Amino acid sequence: MKLHELKYTEGARRDSKRIGRGQGSGTGKTAGKGHKGQNARSGGGVSLGFEGGQTPLFRRIPKRGFTNFNRVEYGIVNVETLNRFEDGTVVTIELLLETGLVRKELNGIKVLGNGTLEKKLTVQANKFSKSAVEVIEQAGGKVEVI
Repeated sequence: MKLHELKYTEGARRDSKRIGRGQGSGTGKTAGKGHKGQNARSGGGVSLGFEGGQTPLFRRIPKRGFTNFNRVEYGIVNVETLNRFEDGTVVTIELLLETGLVRKELNGIKVLGNGTLEKKLTVQANKFSKSAVEVIEQAGGKVEVI
């Protein structure tokens, strides 16, 4: 078998409609567009969501809230999940991503103080909650803001 011998299986492909190519084609004369009117014209037709002059659905539905485009989102790690590391480990963002504790870095990593910590760790992150700093330092570790 050669490349020029390859063919689609029977029924896998349909020939395109040859519109406006004479009466015998079945789609001659008005080319399936009917007689006159907006949709028969070149470039004709209505915009997406247009409902014939009736107030469109997207304008009838009430709008709520807003999106703050200055929002800063952090990947979140709780202190209790850091117990899986050995004593004296330097916990970096790369290490957290590698071990799967954080899926995405987003705009940085924030460590929260949920749970307890039994290991002495040096934790490097973009942000820490006050409770997280307390828990890490109580366990004898260090906090480094990047």
